[in-house]
Amino acid sequence: MPLVTTTEMFKKAYAGGYAVGAFNVNNMEMIQAIVEAASECRSPVILQVSAGARKYANPVYLRHLVAAAAETTDIPIAMHLDHGADFEICKASIDDGFTSVMIDASSKPWEENIALTKKVVEYAHAHGVVVEAELGKLAGIEDDVNVAANDAMFTSPDEVQEFTERTDIDSLAIAIGTSHGAYKFKPGQDPKLRIDILEEVGRRLPGFPIVLHGASSVPQDQVAIVNEFGGNMPNAIGIPESELKKAAALAVCKINIDSDLRVAFTAAIRKHFAEHPDHFDPRQYLTDARANMKALIKHKICDVLGSANKA
Repeated sequence: MPLVTTTEMFKKAYAGGYAVGAFNVNNMEMIQAIVEAASECRSPVILQVSAGARKYANPVYLRHLVAAAAETTDIPIAMHLDHGADFEICKASIDDGFTSVMIDASSKPWEENIALTKKVVEYAHAHGVVVEAELGKLAGIEDDVNVAANDAMFTSPDEVQEFTERTDIDSLAIAIGTSHGAYKFKPGQDPKLRIDILEEVGRRLPGFPIVLHGASSVPQDQVAIVNEFGGNMPNAIGIPESELKKAAALAVCKINIDSDLRVAFTAAIRKHFAEHPDHFDPRQYLTDARANMKALIKHKICDVLGSANKA
C-alpha cells in the first residue's frame, strides 16, 4: 500500500476517541517490529525519523526501508520527520518522499516561529505533504532537542487559535506535562498530564488534531531486564499509561513513542547474550530484540492508544 498522509488517520482518530502511534525508527528490525505489530493489530501507524536517525542510518536507506515495509502490508502508513530544525531539513524530507514533516521552531520568538512554520507549510502543501508544528517547550533530551526542566513551559491555550490560523498547519504538538527521554520523573513523584490545558485547547480548536511528544512510559520490567544483565539504568517513572488514554480520548490524535522501544530492544539483546554468550550472529540476537519490541508495540496499540482494528 502506498504511503499516506496523516489527514484521514487523524480525522478518524478524533472522531473515534483514539490516537495513532508515532514510533521512531532507526534500522530495519525496528521498522519490521512496528509494522508487523500494527498489521497484526489492524492499526494505522506513523513511522517517524528523528535527526539522530537521519545521521545514523542515512535518509536514503530509511526511505527505502519504509517503502519496503509499506509493500508488505495493507495498513495505512505515514512517514514523518520528527523535530525538523529548519526549512532546509523539512524541504529535503519532503523531496525525499516523506508524507508528513514537523517543523519545530518552538524555541524561537513568537513571530519567528510563525514565519518559519508558515514557510514550511507553503512548500509542504504545494507537494501534498502535511505539517506538524509545536507550541510550548517539553523538558528533556531527544537527539538534538535539549531543554532543561527550568526552561520548559506549558502551551498557552490563548495562543493556539492565532498560531494555527496564521500558519495553516495540519496538527499541533503541545506541552502539557510530558518529557523527552527515558529519565523523566523520580520515584515518589506523581506525574500527571495537564488535561485541563488539553480540554481548553480542544475547545479553542474543535476537531483539530493535537500531538503529544515525550509520551513514552518506560516499562520497568524491561529496565529490570537491562539491569539484571549488566546494565545500570535508574528507575524512572514516565507518564502513566492511564493518563495517555485520557488524552487519546480527547483531542490528541498522535502520540510519540521512542524511549520505550529503545529499552525493550536493548533488554532483549542483553538477555540474549547473557543466555547465549557464544552467539555472534546478529540475526540471532536481533530476532529477539525485534520480537520483544513488537510485543511492546502491540500492547501500546491495543491497551493505550486504542487504535487496534482502525486501519
